[in-house]
Amino acid sequence: MKRRQFISTAGKATLMLLAPMEILANYEISDKISGKFVFVEAEQFTHQGGWELDQQSMNQMGSPYLLAHGLGIPVEDATTQIAFPEKGKYRLWVRTRDWVAPWEAPGTPGKFQLLLNDKPVKETFGTKGTEWHWHDGGVVEVSQKTKVALHDLTGFEGRCEAILFCKDLNFEPINDVTALTKFRRKLLGLPEKPEDGGNFDLVVSGGGFAGTCAALSAARNGLTVALIQDRPVLGGNGSSEVRVWPEGHTRQEPFPHIGEIVDEIAPEIIDLGKYGTRNARLGDSYDDQRKLEVVKNEPRITLFLEERVIQVKHKNNTISAIVSQNTRTAVHTKIKGKFFADCTGDATVGFLAGADYEISSSGFMGFSNMWNVMDAANKEEVLKCECKDKTALTLSCEIGEVEQPFPRCPWALDLSDKPFPGRANYKGQWGSEDPLGNLGGWFWESGFDKDPITDVEKIRDLNFRAMYGAWDALKNVDKLYPNHRLGWSAFISGKRESRRLMGDVKLTANHFRDKVDFEDGAFPCSWGIDVHTPHESFDEDLKGEEFISFATTGKGYDYEGPYWAPYRALYSQNITNLFMAGRNISVSREGLGPVRVMKTCGMMGEIVGKAAALCSLYNTTPRGIYENYLDKLKELMKQPGAKRL
Repeated sequence: MKRRQFISTAGKATLMLLAPMEILANYEISDKISGKFVFVEAEQFTHQGGWELDQQSMNQMGSPYLLAHGLGIPVEDATTQIAFPEKGKYRLWVRTRDWVAPWEAPGTPGKFQLLLNDKPVKETFGTKGTEWHWHDGGVVEVSQKTKVALHDLTGFEGRCEAILFCKDLNFEPINDVTALTKFRRKLLGLPEKPEDGGNFDLVVSGGGFAGTCAALSAARNGLTVALIQDRPVLGGNGSSEVRVWPEGHTRQEPFPHIGEIVDEIAPEIIDLGKYGTRNARLGDSYDDQRKLEVVKNEPRITLFLEERVIQVKHKNNTISAIVSQNTRTAVHTKIKGKFFADCTGDATVGFLAGADYEISSSGFMGFSNMWNVMDAANKEEVLKCECKDKTALTLSCEIGEVEQPFPRCPWALDLSDKPFPGRANYKGQWGSEDPLGNLGGWFWESGFDKDPITDVEKIRDLNFRAMYGAWDALKNVDKLYPNHRLGWSAFISGKRESRRLMGDVKLTANHFRDKVDFEDGAFPCSWGIDVHTPHESFDEDLKGEEFISFATTGKGYDYEGPYWAPYRALYSQNITNLFMAGRNISVSREGLGPVRVMKTCGMMGEIVGKAAALCSLYNTTPRGIYENYLDKLKELMKQPGAKRL
């Protein structure tokens, strides 16, 4: 389906889906409501401009949205054309929010305008509302063909989810997600039944290292595979969108071929750079294209990019299909399978299927907050930069206009008198000696006391407030780095912890410490028992807003490796045809520490792919592989990763 706007005239019954409940109770059908609407999804704008598509909160709000992620520099307009059913007056509503309002912070950094035929409407959006809501834009006059644009005013994370034009000037839309979703899909002309996405031997949900390797391994062992990923790139935390460097040792004895597929898709090793890190480097360093090419070269893999799992079909503890939603068109697709692998990180498939799981009640590891800065006076850095205003920046550098002012950010975390890594005499755990090397490192992390599923937007936004607050303090309070500017920042969250699906073995940190030997050891772990908590040196007066972490290390958190973790942690204990790979496998919270790094997760995926092939061959379950065919799995573990059946 092409990216376009869908226009429809809705009947009164559809309109009532959006009406507030007190109106519904007394509503009488009359000619007072015409039922004429134009509904525009922000993600379906013809030209996205400099706005980014953010799908992370779809489960909470029913739709992706566009984000003006300009690092303090207004982004290029997103534009589209609308053909109205008739010209004239309409009431305008824009679904948005003031993203700093949950903290009662002063200022409205997410301000933007809506332009109609290049003229702004009177109302400025993104200036009110703690939650997502319909912001009343007043009555506007439109022609039958109208150009619509989102015009960012600040570059500070403005956001727009949808636009609604109502011929009935007195109509007020409701914010209930269930009712809104029905109304949305009706006006977009979307069918109630999902499209047929096909039937596969293995359906893999999640295209990070774990899911990508699971798909490749299964396909090379003879299975037809669907690989579903809700972003336009593969790699998850190890992609150009998040930029955490993949860690973990591959190809370990006694199964040195395990990890060969991981190494195929992993980026080539780069130097540690001037700040001693491979994190938060230029996007090309993470080689998104390499991952896509390896997957696309496997004819048995059908790749579904920009598809997010929203529903799971299951009966009698067995999954039959998943339903995904395209993050741009909103089209639903049903993908059937014999076996399923949950590599979503959040255990989305397992959770929706009723799989047994655990999640911490408090004290989560947070979301990574990767960002970097650049020197606008350095021609080499400017030429390599990924700035949205690169052309203007390059020209300024050529003529020597290199000073980079940065506005005060009263809505950000107030760090004017607080320590943080990167400020004089402060650095993070194992941080760089260069203060600039302490900005945006692995220890910039927040969300320790928040739910990683339902609070995903707020946690990411807290990361923004920490970054902008720190840079404001350095530039405007400390009067440092006059020629430096923010160079890049992740807007897709780098999660460390959420749900964990329970298998026949729950791996704990004591298994590592005590060197417990499992007969079904299937993937090697080499990372330490690495659990993050707020760093006490930087959390004073920041209860609930901590943004620097401290990692467990040393005695009690190291072990003799590699440690071969059990296959029984890679399948569900109660969903008969569900595998899992990645940070949502069957581990305790502390046991998550050694297994959650990306190359280790990728090796889990390799094992899942091999086990799924054996399940298909012997018509058995994932548990049946352990009970009856463990020797066959070990035989496959001795085969080269590149071998194809």
